Amino acid sequence: MNGMTALVLLTVAVGLAAGAARAEVVTYPAPPGEPLSPDYEVWADGKKVDVYRARVLDPPFAGKSWDFGGPYSFASFDMAGRVTVRITSKKPLRNTVVRPQSAGVKPTMESDNALTFTLEAPRKVSIEPDGKKGPLLLFANPLESNAPKPGDAGVIYFGPGIHKPGRIDVRSGQTLYLAGGSVVKGAVVAEGDNIRILGRGILDGNDYEWRKGPYGVTVGVHGSNVEVNGITIRGSSHWTIVPRASHHVTVRNVKLCGSRVQNDDGINPCNSQDVLITDCFIRSDDDCVALKGLNPNALNANVERITVENCTLWCDRARIFLLGHESRAPFMRNITLRNLDIIHFSMTAFLLEPGEEMRLEDVTVENVRIHGEGQHELIRLKPTVNQYMKVKTPGFIRNVVFRNVEVAGRPGPYRVQLAGADAQHNVRQVIFENVAILGERLVRGSAPLSIGGHVEDVQFLATHQGK
Repeated sequence: MNGMTALVLLTVAVGLAAGAARAEVVTYPAPPGEPLSPDYEVWADGKKVDVYRARVLDPPFAGKSWDFGGPYSFASFDMAGRVTVRITSKKPLRNTVVRPQSAGVKPTMESDNALTFTLEAPRKVSIEPDGKKGPLLLFANPLESNAPKPGDAGVIYFGPGIHKPGRIDVRSGQTLYLAGGSVVKGAVVAEGDNIRILGRGILDGNDYEWRKGPYGVTVGVHGSNVEVNGITIRGSSHWTIVPRASHHVTVRNVKLCGSRVQNDDGINPCNSQDVLITDCFIRSDDDCVALKGLNPNALNANVERITVENCTLWCDRARIFLLGHESRAPFMRNITLRNLDIIHFSMTAFLLEPGEEMRLEDVTVENVRIHGEGQHELIRLKPTVNQYMKVKTPGFIRNVVFRNVEVAGRPGPYRVQLAGADAQHNVRQVIFENVAILGERLVRGSAPLSIGGHVEDVQFLATHQGK
């Protein structure tokens, strides 16, 4: 072996060793007394990851005609570098599909009841041996940094274990921390400025009947510069995360394991501005994200500059995005929904129905991948009047763009409906750019498309993806 060859081999060995050193997994054992899933066992780079259970269709909703697939499982760990995940189950795993497919996770079967796959970076995926029936939601988080410690000034700290605080009030300058391995049964009221709600623990609503939690919602926000980051919320008893009359709110890497009750909307910014929802996983019975202008008398009643990005979304009964219902704000505008995976939905995925003279405008939906299961409707833009409205007049829709939106999966109608209410409350300036349904680009005259009266300036564009 000459000197150059030895140097090359040494360099490769050092590089491989450095790559191996960069891989890191942090797990959080479930607290004693927390029932674990009987359906799955999970290891990440050989470390055991405890698997929790989530319920669906609690009474009075149990036994309804719809089927949410029954109770399901979820597990969470932190990682850096390249990590190998191993899953075993009493269920047969041969037909497992990992969603979203854009994650590029390709399982390797060890046997009928065991599989492995590799994660190159943190991801949130649904492991589905039998579709929506009892899947495993797997949340691989980035490593925590600068986590608070017990006794730190301004910190409300819940360590590993089961806690039953009920209502938790967080005020200006405070941090609420749910450590990994904690299950905190209650609701959070964050009121003030510069508030953080952090951790790898679980905020749990399972103990509360429908609409009977310790607060009207599971996480209520009223303030500015508020961050919710890293936690998992299970079994919300009503709306889940609700910023009201708030500004500069960030919801990051939050996992919502819902569908236990109706009206468990995922994240509902109400009369709020500058809200960022990023890197989240939402499974809900009701709307995943609903923008609302409930209070016309707020200092700034508008709902504006809202961004939802890099999220995976699953809604069992209602809509993925609902814009316009219960909205008395003058404007709902500057809305961006981008780089999203919709893995399951029921009703219309994008429902824009402004009323009460509200102007819904400047909405961009781009780079969205949708798993279709034959749904009746995909998109509806329609100023309307419904039972949720106090002022019985429609609203207006202006300047909406759908760009690089793709539906793949089973055949179905996937209707795209545009209709104004009257000459004044109309729909104007709508662009469909690279919108494809089951491989067919949406154009004027496409079978799914319905354009009613009082609709102006609809364009269909085909441009290179990514531009």
